[in-house]
Amino acid sequence: GGSETILRNVLESILKTYLRKNPTSNTIWELVQSMDNEKICYDHFTFRTFKVDGYGIDSLSSFFMDYGYKIGGELDFPKNKSKVKWFSPPDVHVPHDGHGLTYGPLPRIVIAEVLLDQLSAESQGIIRKYLKPEGGKQAVLSSTLGSLIWEKPTWTDFKQLAKENEFAAWTLIHGYTMNHLAFSVHRFKHQFSDIKFIKQFLEEKEFKLNTDGGVIKVSLDGLLLQVSSISDKLAVEFSDGVTETIPASYIEFTQRLVLPQFKDVPFDEVKEFHRREAFELGNASNIMESTRFTAEV
Repeated sequence: GGSETILRNVLESILKTYLRKNPTSNTIWELVQSMDNEKICYDHFTFRTFKVDGYGIDSLSSFFMDYGYKIGGELDFPKNKSKVKWFSPPDVHVPHDGHGLTYGPLPRIVIAEVLLDQLSAESQGIIRKYLKPEGGKQAVLSSTLGSLIWEKPTWTDFKQLAKENEFAAWTLIHGYTMNHLAFSVHRFKHQFSDIKFIKQFLEEKEFKLNTDGGVIKVSLDGLLLQVSSISDKLAVEFSDGVTETIPASYIEFTQRLVLPQFKDVPFDEVKEFHRREAFELGNASNIMESTRFTAEV
């Protein structure tokens, strides 16, 4: 009904903003679309925020939960001083061969928050200087428009914050703009349904891929396979007039294999619930390095 239409339209606006802001991700997205006659499905959309004054995970997740999303699980990342929650989509009717954000399966939503109370007093002060009371209420609007809720930081503040925590610095300059999307590899109908082919294809096209933990990141049970690009490096003008090149967003491919207990289910009868669910700490930690500031991954 109308509620699902609004949800899908919001996701479409978030996607369009992300593609507009990230040329390499847009190029890869268009290549994938051309391979599958536009029959793209998404595994997850990921965002970053700050755990402070109503700006944390809840500021964005509340919208999606209003439209039927449910908490799927969470992961802690001590290295980045952050926490992640992921949300499973509502059970909606998807037509046979339904695809895209208009008719296809809805993506999982993954939201990270930087744990401010674990940062130094100096870094906390920098972040709090920009965040406005109750600003997190505009989280979804900020995601769809790709505009910061707070004032753009100075290069001096950004650089100082990045010295301690690049994850926090990325969030301060990019805000609620989508950090990355992940294609659902096992839903493709062509050669892209094999993540090994995707890796080879992207390497032959000379896209830079994240090699942390291997180009193909494999979960401990071997059932979750992920490949991600290195984020675009884009020139940004900071509020004090300095222009510097910093990491933006990236793009990911996720393949979920069939669980052992369902190995005898005929291939054409395999559904999403037959496949590996959730995320893996090791994989996710390595993929986060796609926005590394200080060196190529």
